[in-house]
Amino acid sequence: MSTVPDDLKYSKEHEWVRADGDVATIGITHFAQEQLGDVVFVELPEKGATVRQFSSLGVVESVKAASDIYAPISGEVVERNVKVIEKPELVNSVPYGDGWLIKVRLADRGELTQLLSSADYRSHIGETAGAGGD
Repeated sequence: MSTVPDDLKYSKEHEWVRADGDVATIGITHFAQEQLGDVVFVELPEKGATVRQFSSLGVVESVKAASDIYAPISGEVVERNVKVIEKPELVNSVPYGDGWLIKVRLADRGELTQLLSSADYRSHIGETAGAGGD
């Protein structure tokens, strides 16, 4: 089974976006969490903060390294995932579920066209369709 869901958009920096109307949920991909190792700390912007496409929005720290998280789209933070701040390991165990990071009110839906499809992201990380773990 692929670790790249088809219903999301992706950045080359390994973030994912699920747009629902004018609000988008953002998280890091399975590939990113696998590269990081066990996540032990997540720093996220406050509700009301503005994030700009491809600019840093926070930090994920693991036992291996600290890594910036980049905003795949621009907008205002309308919610941050308190669960993932309290239990950072959710980023590892369910990166596309309860491990999401923030929700943003989209400033420009057109920015979504600058992101990768699931097929393009698979190519970017060298995964063939249907390959990979779960």
